[in-house]
Amino acid sequence: MELRSERCKKPQSPPAQRPAALPEEQAEPSCAPPPHKRNHQVPKVDVCGLCQRADCDPEVVGQLCRQDGLCIHENCLYHASGLSQRGADEEGFYGFLFPDIEQELKRVAQKRCCICRLRGASVTCRGRRCPRIFHFPCGSERGCVSQFFGEFKSFCWKHRPVQRVRAVQQDQTPCLICLEVVAERPCYNTLVCPTCASAWFHRHCIQGQALCSALHHFRCPLCQDMASFQEEMFRLGIKIPDRDAAWEEDGAFADHYRQHSTCDASQCLCPAGREQEEVNGPWRLLLCASCGSRGTHQLCSGVGEDAESWECGDCSDTGSVPPWQPAQGPAPLVQGPSHRAAAPGTLAEEEEARILAGHPDTQLPSQPLSHKPEDPHE
Repeated sequence: MELRSERCKKPQSPPAQRPAALPEEQAEPSCAPPPHKRNHQVPKVDVCGLCQRADCDPEVVGQLCRQDGLCIHENCLYHASGLSQRGADEEGFYGFLFPDIEQELKRVAQKRCCICRLRGASVTCRGRRCPRIFHFPCGSERGCVSQFFGEFKSFCWKHRPVQRVRAVQQDQTPCLICLEVVAERPCYNTLVCPTCASAWFHRHCIQGQALCSALHHFRCPLCQDMASFQEEMFRLGIKIPDRDAAWEEDGAFADHYRQHSTCDASQCLCPAGREQEEVNGPWRLLLCASCGSRGTHQLCSGVGEDAESWECGDCSDTGSVPPWQPAQGPAPLVQGPSHRAAAPGTLAEEEEARILAGHPDTQLPSQPLSHKPEDPHE
């Protein structure tokens, strides 16, 4: 046993020799702290609980709703087959109650998307006897159509609604929004106006315009049709939100509704200042009835107590032009065809005066032209 144990022993290698330190290393001790392990914390990214995505275009999936650790895309909620809006708009997420959302997450936990093969598929094709289920963003990339009206139906690429418009292109037709060339015929990514059949655009281009214009301003960019155009876009899966247009939100036109509120008299008599405004009395503020950009206190401009309107100095003469009055005395002689004045006291002066007297262009505006034929007997 001892021989076997000695035979099994491996020869020990000599200890590794460290290279001699340089003179600088021997003279200057290292000041670096001892190495230690660092915990790199990866920032947490909000992921939709239904589609399991975080990097999606908001124009495709809508806003990401967050509350109490729950994150769901807006459009994923609308098209989840097992969800229904049982609350008011201000309850939960757009009327979808939190207990219902939790129940839907449990239902789709084991359902695989027919496109990406991952779990969490919540959108079901409404085609007849179609078993396909998919994530909402996966369906948008694959060519599925999800409608945003009525029952919010979704259809796979085999059962989606298509356009049946007889539209003929001339050469290469550009998109009216991005000016890039569209496909030769209507398809999933290329749509055409059903009214004029001349307005072509990409799906993502017209979707961006629909989100910007909203329901009350969205129309065909070319023929300006609204009713038929919106009905066709709804059917093809374009989301048209029922709200104000983007350019009218966030107080974009708040300044337009703000009226003038100061006295602009050359000398304001109000002891409280030019911004003082009362309903009645001498400090009642009147705005110009024509422009509305100037105001005055009743007392500062000597306006009567019963006056209901007032005009500023810039607008008081608007539209009132003084009538034209003829000049007193004989009318000055106007030069006609000849621009050279004749010498006084000559026959040329009399000849030029005679010509000017019969020239129609030399008559004054106050003397209308007479078209009465001359009487040969006079």
